[in-house]
Amino acid sequence: MTAPLVVFDKVQKQFDDFTAVKELDFEIREGEFLAIMGPSGCGKTTTLRMLAGLEAPSTGEIRLNGQVMNDVPPHARDTPLVWQSLALFPFLTARENVEFGLKMRGVDAAERKARALRWLEKMGILEFADRDISTLSGGQKQRVALARSLVMEPQILLLDEPLSALDAHLVIRMQAVLTDLQRELGITFVYVTHSQSEAFAMADRVVIMGNGKIAQIGTPKDIYRAPANQFVAEFVGRNNILTGTVSRVAQDTAQITTPSGDFTVPMNDVTLTQGQTASFVISADLVHIAMDHPTGDNTAQCRLISEEFVGSMVTLFLEDAQGQDFKVQMQERELSRFDLKGADGIWLSWDTQSAHVLNER
Repeated sequence: MTAPLVVFDKVQKQFDDFTAVKELDFEIREGEFLAIMGPSGCGKTTTLRMLAGLEAPSTGEIRLNGQVMNDVPPHARDTPLVWQSLALFPFLTARENVEFGLKMRGVDAAERKARALRWLEKMGILEFADRDISTLSGGQKQRVALARSLVMEPQILLLDEPLSALDAHLVIRMQAVLTDLQRELGITFVYVTHSQSEAFAMADRVVIMGNGKIAQIGTPKDIYRAPANQFVAEFVGRNNILTGTVSRVAQDTAQITTPSGDFTVPMNDVTLTQGQTASFVISADLVHIAMDHPTGDNTAQCRLISEEFVGSMVTLFLEDAQGQDFKVQMQERELSRFDLKGADGIWLSWDTQSAHVLNER
């Protein structure tokens, strides 16, 4: 197994008496697309800034290719950063912006022009090479910022919420640009975002952070279907979370008694004991609806609170008699088979294996 490209070894960052990042221990693999996400103030941008050399760890080590980088200044690292604000020079053309880093490294004029034009062509904006930055659209500026970083041919590229200022249709387009580039070049991308859709669409692995700590690291599918704890389950996706007492334990299942009823959960990778408090999660897209009482171990009767349409997908927000919230996500064409408006109650059900027992918060 090859050595990791980057290692965070018990890294902590304090600002006066505030601890922004608490003992980070994780690795970044060569050639992977790693996304770091979490709510505002969770420490994700501080983590990226430490990797870029803009902040120094208070304790612990950051190693790049086995070399301790704690005190290495940004200009001496091979870790360019694409900023949320893009930080392009407004008084330079697109080509001159791309050339800037090469100029600072003493590359001669002819070579840096040729390399800049090659990257602008690769980004699909060669025709705008001599345009002032102020005349370019948001998506075009984004491509200039990427070209400015990639023209340095770095081993790792850092991106700090680079798509947050773009319109929704441009975000989708730029996601495709980024993933295609990363696969073509084999460069390691470390991408900070608060957007689940961006992280899950592009990343090989996702780091979920909360309160300065890592809550879970895994593939998008693993995190979505098997959140490690309640924080991740609440942060990621449209999840239903129920809490109760373990009332029965069988060979590979258990029964959890909640205010909303008794529910059966699998014990694939957890150990439950009778009498303990436990929580479990069911993804909204794994819950079924019916107008009549369905068969099975996991059912709940609810009333419809509201609906949210996003294109062909709809999310139903429901509540049972005990005040437990439920969410159901389905295709609009499936929903059209039901007359929910005139219903006195809507029955929900899910397969036992669809439930996932959470570890403690």
